[in-house]
Amino acid sequence: MQAKRIAEAEGLKTFLLVLDPGEEAFGAITDFAKREGVTAASLTALGAFERATVAWFDLKARDYIKIPIPDQTEVLSLIGDIAVDDEGKPSLHAHVVLGMRDGSTRGGHLMEAIVRPTLEVTLVEAPTHLRRRKRAEFGIALIDPSA
Repeated sequence: MQAKRIAEAEGLKTFLLVLDPGEEAFGAITDFAKREGVTAASLTALGAFERATVAWFDLKARDYIKIPIPDQTEVLSLIGDIAVDDEGKPSLHAHVVLGMRDGSTRGGHLMEAIVRPTLEVTLVEAPTHLRRRKRAEFGIALIDPSA
């Protein structure tokens, strides 16, 4: 991955991350956030994946249903945020819409994706800390603005 700070104004830092072929996207973005000490950010991305796994959250079961996508896809939209989890580590939450060869789309919560040939991520870090806390009634961690 190549990374560069491309702007800084009024406490907002903007980074451009360019992931390489074969990199696992979710892990690479999370590792960048850990290295840079990112505690609050939003991000967008586009590019392509060799294969991916997305998921749909089943609220009743309180669990993610994984949807493997073994085919090459275009990343039509990837949006997300980073907040600190209960262990004090950066936690990435991202949703993605993937374009298939026939023009159809698949989407959901990004679980894992292998980049091919690139993923271009714009990450905007905010000058504050966001906290993601486990919510027992849902079985997932959600951003808690009061924390």
